[in-house]
Amino acid sequence: MLQPSLHPVSVEASCRPRRRAAFGLSVRTLMLLVAGFLWLAAGYIVPRLAWGMLLWDALILFVALLDGLRLPPPAALTVARSWLSAPSLAAPVQVELSVRHQAALILNCTLLDDLPADLEEIPADQHLRVWPRATATIQRTLFPRQRGDVEAGPLYLRYRSTLGLVVRWAVAPLQQPIRIYPELKSGEDQEIFLARSRQIDLQLRQIRQRGLGREFESLREYRPGDDLRDVCWTASARRGEMVTRLYQAERSQTVWIVIDTGRLLRARVQDQAGHSFSKLDYATSTAVALAQLAQYSGDRVGLLGYGQGIQQQLLPGRGAAHTRLLIESLAQLRGEAAEADHLRATAILGRLQPRRALILWITDLAESAMQPEVIEGAAQLLHRHVVLFVAMAQPEVAAIAGRRPATIDEMFRGAAAEEMATRRRLLLARLRDQGAITMDTLPDAMTSAVLNHYLEIKLRATL
Repeated sequence: MLQPSLHPVSVEASCRPRRRAAFGLSVRTLMLLVAGFLWLAAGYIVPRLAWGMLLWDALILFVALLDGLRLPPPAALTVARSWLSAPSLAAPVQVELSVRHQAALILNCTLLDDLPADLEEIPADQHLRVWPRATATIQRTLFPRQRGDVEAGPLYLRYRSTLGLVVRWAVAPLQQPIRIYPELKSGEDQEIFLARSRQIDLQLRQIRQRGLGREFESLREYRPGDDLRDVCWTASARRGEMVTRLYQAERSQTVWIVIDTGRLLRARVQDQAGHSFSKLDYATSTAVALAQLAQYSGDRVGLLGYGQGIQQQLLPGRGAAHTRLLIESLAQLRGEAAEADHLRATAILGRLQPRRALILWITDLAESAMQPEVIEGAAQLLHRHVVLFVAMAQPEVAAIAGRRPATIDEMFRGAAAEEMATRRRLLLARLRDQGAITMDTLPDAMTSAVLNHYLEIKLRATL
């Protein structure tokens, strides 16, 4: 399901000198010069041998000069950076660096790629041997740590011949913008959900789901008990008897993904591999998985990411190009330090989607004595839409609430955590009583739970 177009473009450039005097003696040369002092030790026995140090050092410097003259200028080296996979959270990304030159000698190169900390926390030297008129490559594995747009810098290069007496410094201008995406699910990861989606589609086609939706299916004669609103008066006039329209569940429905980017979604959660991601990162990864599954099921998907204002807005659509736009929008969502304006998002969504749709609302519940605005906003949508309301719990709080206290301090912490959990259950229960489908889940279990609920809604033809 991943699209090659999500890969950053490959960049290639010729090197240039890092500074005006971009060369120097290597450590090997300095060690050989220091070795010349051994002639001084011999000079204590035979004074004439002390002149051997000068001759030795002169010879080393002369050979180093010849070695330096043999090295090609930086402009003769071409360096490229290629991305073999799309940078996304929770997945390693492969980067290939390549060097080629036209000189008639072997070069030993040391590369340092200037990448942002969101891609590589500690830069590491890469060593490469480049043969004449051939391209040498090396692959690296990076682990993105933050979504969004970052800037990759130049690539710094040190190179020397096999003698290694002189080193030259060069820089390749490989600056390029990089966009780090949410976690992108592959077809293998979602195989079970895709198989279930196919099964549901076959079931709906077999039983036709008459009367459950509002998509026209066929006409038949009127029968006692039929709703008068379904009577087709034009067909009745032509036939001389009352005719009723039959409907079936819509095969192409609308799904809106609404994501809160306020302060509560900035909380960070550590996964089983030890990587720390924000709740917003988990929300965007779930949104990508649902969008891919909904597109496969034939539904249209829209996006509304909001904080104090609307960060990203994408009207419902389908197809590979639309999925690409949605993933690009999710990558640009940013957590805000203030509380999100939930009622404003509700009003905007009501204008954008007047017809019945499935609303997946991913957020969290603030700890306050009053009813959170997000509960009120979701309740306003229930008279027209099917709302799947997802609240992400904090794993540390859930762990404290479920732990048996061993000290008085742990007892008080456990009581506070249990009180918070009880209040969350009451708030979600009130929303559920009004007709919403609610979930209180841990971030790492959210994706599979949301996909299962979506398929259950499809199976029951709730829309």
